[in-house]
Amino acid sequence: MSPVESFVDLDDCRIKILRAGQGAPLVFLRGTDASDDWRPCLDELARRFDVIVPEHPGFGGQPKPKWLDRIADYANFYLDLFDHLGLTGVHLVGQGMGGWIAAELATRDTRRIASLTLVDAQGLWLDGVPTLDTFLCTEEKAITDQFHDAKLGEAEIARRLVPESEDIRLNNQVVIAQTTWQPRGYDPHLRKWLHRIDVPTLIVWGAEDRLLPQAYAREWGRLIPGSKVEIIAACGHMPPIEKTTEFVNLVSAFAAERAVA
Repeated sequence: MSPVESFVDLDDCRIKILRAGQGAPLVFLRGTDASDDWRPCLDELARRFDVIVPEHPGFGGQPKPKWLDRIADYANFYLDLFDHLGLTGVHLVGQGMGGWIAAELATRDTRRIASLTLVDAQGLWLDGVPTLDTFLCTEEKAITDQFHDAKLGEAEIARRLVPESEDIRLNNQVVIAQTTWQPRGYDPHLRKWLHRIDVPTLIVWGAEDRLLPQAYAREWGRLIPGSKVEIIAACGHMPPIEKTTEFVNLVSAFAAERAVA
């Protein structure tokens, strides 16, 4: 079944939503890319869940809302979106920047959340653990650094860096810079409140993530009570794209355990 595209007007902004499948709701907060290469992952998840993939406010060519200054603003917006859509028992999944948003959201209110999955999530900082800054490299390198498989990285460059998406990519980068620039890519206060996350939490990480090495997976696992860490071998920063089936199986099995509980 092809995903249904719709638009939601909420909190003085408009966002696009892709929705497909049936079953328990699974909200997937993507990272920062402006491409359609998440479709295979969406299709697999939709065989098991009612999958809802919103485009972040200010992304996709939509104007940046006046209230958007930091990642925490996204978290509050998505709480409003859950209320607006009447969602309950949500399996919340966030990758990269989307993982940061999901974690911020879960420190605030988990009443509508059944489980949380963070995938190579931004938001934390570890002294002495080198990371890659995508603002200091070309678009081509920023993409290839996300993948362990060099050929897959090259294919992603061909798919993503097309003239018709140039304006959207630039617009997205501006919004990312405005919301994550100081400090760059993390919130020094977030770690203080991760103990408030009181839903089952899965941390999924690519073993070969060059942007955020495995030490970050362990730190998320240490800070979120009772969380489970799963490392995917031969995989970079984008498990949903690079190891789609393994990723979907991990998320589905974790959600099923929560349903039984």
